[in-house]
Amino acid sequence: MAAALLATTACERHADHGAVVVSTIQSTPPSAPSGGLTLTDGDTSRRVLRDALAQGLVRFDANGQIEPGLAERWIVIDEGGSFIFRLREAKWNDGTPVTAEQVVAILRRLVSPHSGNPLTPFLTAIDEIVVMTPQVIEIRLSRPRPDLLKLFAQPEMAIVDRGRRGTGPFRIIQAGPPPLLRPIPDPRRIEPEDDATPAPEEDVRLIAESPARAILRFAGGQSDLLLGGRFETWPLLDAVRINQSAIRIDPAAGLFGLSIAHRDGFLADAANRQALSAAFDRAAMLAAVAPNWEAADRLLPDALDSDAPPQIPGWALLNLDERRSGARARVAAWGQPVRLRIALPQGPGANLLYGQIGATLLAVGITPERVALDAPSDLRLIDAVAPYDSARWYLATACARCGEAAMAAIEQARLAPTLAGRSAAIAAADAAINADTPFIPLARPLRWSLTTARLRQFQTNSRAWHPLNRLRTVTN
Repeated sequence: MAAALLATTACERHADHGAVVVSTIQSTPPSAPSGGLTLTDGDTSRRVLRDALAQGLVRFDANGQIEPGLAERWIVIDEGGSFIFRLREAKWNDGTPVTAEQVVAILRRLVSPHSGNPLTPFLTAIDEIVVMTPQVIEIRLSRPRPDLLKLFAQPEMAIVDRGRRGTGPFRIIQAGPPPLLRPIPDPRRIEPEDDATPAPEEDVRLIAESPARAILRFAGGQSDLLLGGRFETWPLLDAVRINQSAIRIDPAAGLFGLSIAHRDGFLADAANRQALSAAFDRAAMLAAVAPNWEAADRLLPDALDSDAPPQIPGWALLNLDERRSGARARVAAWGQPVRLRIALPQGPGANLLYGQIGATLLAVGITPERVALDAPSDLRLIDAVAPYDSARWYLATACARCGEAAMAAIEQARLAPTLAGRSAAIAAADAAINADTPFIPLARPLRWSLTTARLRQFQTNSRAWHPLNRLRTVTN
């Protein structure tokens, strides 16, 4: 039955009528749909729903650029040391007005280190959030952060009150499952004589389902958009005939590689970690999973906010035979069997990746063992899109376990009082981490979607983020 379904010929929905049907690939069991919001944003499905029902001070547009959210405009003063936002007139999804005092209280909770918000480690420069007038709030920083807006545009920073109310751009009009979402008319764009009732084509039916079901739904012409494709699900596309123009790959910026989860035994020595990183044939490894997947051999993709070019590993000028010979020599010199547990997600792409990783380890004398992503391991996959364009995110995320010198360098970058000092400290931290080797970079994150021609505003972008109100027309 499954094989027959996977042989379905794709039939795209070209006609622009009726609600837009969006499938999101879920990685954790979804909560029962309701009129409120879940505060657990562990997968694409929940993040897309949160972004649809609530917005932050700012949000991302179709291109991954900043656009107004609850704030209609803002200014940045003191060289990125203070952000002043003027709030627009807005209502919660139950019709009650949003106040500046409510927004400030919610933001204070979101940036608290006890909030559970995964972005809080990158919001430590926030010193105060205060109400200036009934329409104006200020975010004061102890250290300048001109890139703060991109963090505030993430779904995790959406303004949701304790009653789980949001302000749109959508509200749930049918709880489902799956829920049906309808745009909340924007009073700023409506003339008094206009009909503010959204057209049926502006509604969104949001479905959270497994990767195979989402792909089959799209291939059968029963959805307009699939969101949340990653490397582990990419090979599923091989079994389905889908128009190549429907497959959209984001130029996602971020980290994809193996974190050194335990720094003991063979991995306690930085030279051994470097030899292990050198042993991988990245191009061949990635080609086994997906064509044209861009490899990476260094931590930073660009200089970003560092005042030096990205550090290049010392082995980069050696050929593969020389690199693997060096790794075999390090393993042999260890004098005892080396076994490494590799933590990876489930899925056919992860199976292919493990085959490549395992073959490389065996080739240099290491016995591999695959374990679940949340199990004790020696090497653990990190697959993450960068939420903002700072080298510190890359350094801190890669440094899940680092030596004291590398950790101290990252902390100096975090606490630097000026932008020039921060750039210099980031460059020093990049050098320290390159020497420490807590992370084995392999590639850029692979993020893909499937989309029909009716969604003319859909754009790939480096955030790999696609707001539901920026799919069809500029007036959504």
